[in-house]
Amino acid sequence: MAHLDDPRTHRANLDYIRDAMDAPMLEKEKELELARAWRDSRDERAMQQIINAYRRLVVAMASKFRHYGLPLGDLMQEGNIGLMEAVNRFDPERDVRFSTYASWWIRSTIQDYVLRNWSIVRTGTTSAQKSLFFNLRRLKAKIANDEGAGALSPANVGKIAKDLGVSERDVMDMDMRLAVGDQSLNLMVGEDGETELQSLMASPEPNPEDIVVGMRTGESRSKWLNEALSQLSDREQRIIRERHLAEAPVTLDELGKTLGVSKERVRQLETRAMEKLRRDMAGHVKDASEFFA
Repeated sequence: MAHLDDPRTHRANLDYIRDAMDAPMLEKEKELELARAWRDSRDERAMQQIINAYRRLVVAMASKFRHYGLPLGDLMQEGNIGLMEAVNRFDPERDVRFSTYASWWIRSTIQDYVLRNWSIVRTGTTSAQKSLFFNLRRLKAKIANDEGAGALSPANVGKIAKDLGVSERDVMDMDMRLAVGDQSLNLMVGEDGETELQSLMASPEPNPEDIVVGMRTGESRSKWLNEALSQLSDREQRIIRERHLAEAPVTLDELGKTLGVSKERVRQLETRAMEKLRRDMAGHVKDASEFFA
C-alpha cells in the first residue's frame, strides 16, 4: 500500500482524477449502443469507452470514503474493479441508465475494501453490521446537531439499533471501535511513557493458583473414577475403558466380536455399567458423563 504522503502517488492520483473528469459523458443512445456492442460482440473498444466515460463516478465515490484513512489511490483502484464488474453485468435492454447501475457496484466494492482494510480485526460480517459501520458516524453527527450531545445516550443507542436492525451491544461496540481504532501492543503508555500496552493486558493463561487447584481437582476426580470402575465386573470395565476412556474408542460391533457377544448385548452391558458409575459418582459430581468422551 502506497504511503499517503508519497509525492509520486499524489501526482498519479491527480492525473487519474484529471483524466476521469475530462472524459466526455455519454448520451443515453450512445451508452446503449456501446453496451450492446460489448454484450453481443465483446467489443473491447466499446467497453473501454464506457469505462472512460464513467471513471468520474469512481473518483466521486472514492472521495466519500477518504475519511476512513485509506489511500485515495487504493480506493479508486477498487472502484475501478466495481466499474468493470458493472460493465460486464449491465443489461442495456432494461430501462436503467448505466450510471445508476454502476454506482451501486462501485460503492459496494469500495465498501468491501474499507471493511477488509480499515482494521486488522474483521469489522462487519452481516449486511446489518456493515450498515452500522458506514452509517454510525452520520447518525451520531445528526444527533449531535439536533440535540447538542456528544456521547450516545441509551435512548439514542436504542433508536440507532432499531433503525439499522442490530443489537444495542453492536452499536456500543462499533462506537468504541470507530472512536479508538487499532492500537499497537507496543504502544508506550503510562505516566512515565515507558510501559508497553501489552504488559498491562491480562494473560489468557491460568494463574499459578488455578493450576494448583486444577491439579488437585484432577487428581481427586481420577481417584473417584477409578474407585467407581473397580465396582464393575471385568467385562463392564473393559467396555467402559474401550468405549469411553480410550483415545480411539472402538465401535459396539468391534467390541462385540472381541467379547464374543452381539452388538446389542454390548450396548446393554454398556448401559448397565454407565448406570452403576452414575450412582457411584453421584456423591462427588453432579453429572458423571463429564468424565467420558
